[in-house]
Amino acid sequence: MKQSGFTLLEVLVAMLVLAIGLLGLAGLMTSSMRNNLSASHRTQATWMAYDIIDRMRANRASAVTGGYVTAMGTAATCSAAAPTGTIPAQDIAAWKNQLACALPAGNGSIAFPASGRARVVIRWDDSRGIADSTNQTVKTFTVDTEL
Repeated sequence: MKQSGFTLLEVLVAMLVLAIGLLGLAGLMTSSMRNNLSASHRTQATWMAYDIIDRMRANRASAVTGGYVTAMGTAATCSAAAPTGTIPAQDIAAWKNQLACALPAGNGSIAFPASGRARVVIRWDDSRGIADSTNQTVKTFTVDTEL
């Protein structure tokens, strides 16, 4: 008996295997995009923490006397308005605006737990970067530094 092609059953099995493989690939792409977004937010938070630390080091005299102390408070809204006031007030307003523009519900605080030491805390909503809804959706990034 001579065979000259696939049977219908072999074609259906091949299509099923291909469909399962493509669904797995789609799930992998979704997970990859979600993790990439979360990593991007962490990178932005790191960059912005070091940005405000550099601003405080540039104005060290005001920083060590508490000019840069700010609480977490409510998240700012992304605005194009230029900040006004003293240099520390302008730096904080610009920094909080950057947090609001770059991170979802981004907010930050600055404290001085010891003389010459600064603690910068940044929080944002990472619900789009988490696959499991039971996990905490608010991420916190903390930097302690010597001015």
